Amino acid sequence: MKTQRKEKIIQLIGENRMVKAGQLAEIFQVSSETIRRDLEELEAQKLIRRIHGGAILNTTYNSEPDYSCREIENYEKKILIGKKAADLVKDGDSIVIDIGTTTLEFAKFLKGKKITVFTNSLKIAYELMDESTMSVIILGGRVRHGEGTTSGYWSEEMIDHIYADKLFLGVGAMQPGQGIMDYHIEETNLRRHYLKHCREVIALSDYSKFGISALNLVCETDNIDCLVTDEQIDKKILKEIRERGVRVLIA
Repeated sequence: MKTQRKEKIIQLIGENRMVKAGQLAEIFQVSSETIRRDLEELEAQKLIRRIHGGAILNTTYNSEPDYSCREIENYEKKILIGKKAADLVKDGDSIVIDIGTTTLEFAKFLKGKKITVFTNSLKIAYELMDESTMSVIILGGRVRHGEGTTSGYWSEEMIDHIYADKLFLGVGAMQPGQGIMDYHIEETNLRRHYLKHCREVIALSDYSKFGISALNLVCETDNIDCLVTDEQIDKKILKEIRERGVRVLIA
């Protein structure tokens, strides 16, 4: 119940840009003290910013929320996005799967396909390692603690020697006028190598990643061929992305 309430609070802030603590207490029929604790926890996770009497969305993150927080945030939407994106993968494809909680859900829908998978996610490699129809290649490199990801020189060196059909790109943050951004420079650099070595770029993101910024630019919006997202994406943002020539699929 508490997790669902916090997810709904983030949704309400995303839709309205700002909410009052008193309104939230009324909506959820809980005490103002309960709402205060919820907002404190969400601010600690860098998902919102508390202001006098309420909260607004945290639109500029200096650091990424913990993996455990990202894993549960908009979980059902990530499943729908993953399922929709998996329809784009055909037998015989060679694909690169970027790290992320949404790309992990995507990987689960690939089971049974006859494909070659490159990934720097230990979690995705583990998810697919028993699939006899697949060839799964894990990219070497430095392992980031708490994330189960690799990056750095060895990952980049490996990806520079292949040319894959499709890249399924995770999104840390995105501003349509700027592009896809991320929080970690080594992983950003690896993603830039991915972009040079894949024929088609497909980004996977739920609505909460749009309209926020992170430190490192991965690519500009018009470098993306396709975006798979959910129905809660802001209509203005959706229009701007489509105007930049990106095909958008709604899960």
